Amino acid sequence: MSELADLIAGWAQPGCVTWIGARPERRAEMTALENVVITEAGLDSDRARAGKRAVTLIQQEHLSAIGSYLGRGPVAPGVLRRNLVVSGINLAALKGRQVQVGEAILRFTVICAPCSRMEESLGKGGYSAVRGHGGWCAEVVRPGRVRLGDVAQPVD
Repeated sequence: MSELADLIAGWAQPGCVTWIGARPERRAEMTALENVVITEAGLDSDRARAGKRAVTLIQQEHLSAIGSYLGRGPVAPGVLRRNLVVSGINLAALKGRQVQVGEAILRFTVICAPCSRMEESLGKGGYSAVRGHGGWCAEVVRPGRVRLGDVAQPVD
């Protein structure tokens, strides 16, 4: 491997699942969960569907960044409508890689861009505050259960 490839493949520590949320139907409030089974179609109790956007993840650290862009404290995880919040590992560095989260294995596919609802949920500037910090979409490589406190780390 080249020096750059080695640097890109490295990571300092595993991450930790700090929040799990599901949206049972379109525009419904997020339901916070202590654990969930991730199937090929995404979270068992979520309205997601199989494919490259089956599960959405965001870094815990970005909740503070988004809040600071809006002149307030950290944004609540459910407001951003992501399924999993993970702390302690840079999710952007895991794009295209297989990542074990609890018992499930996910592959990060594309960024999870903000939608126009961010203005509705966060107020003026909400959309722009989330840009670049909205998290990642992932496809399910191996289904499994995920619990609060579970480890998130690259498989390879």
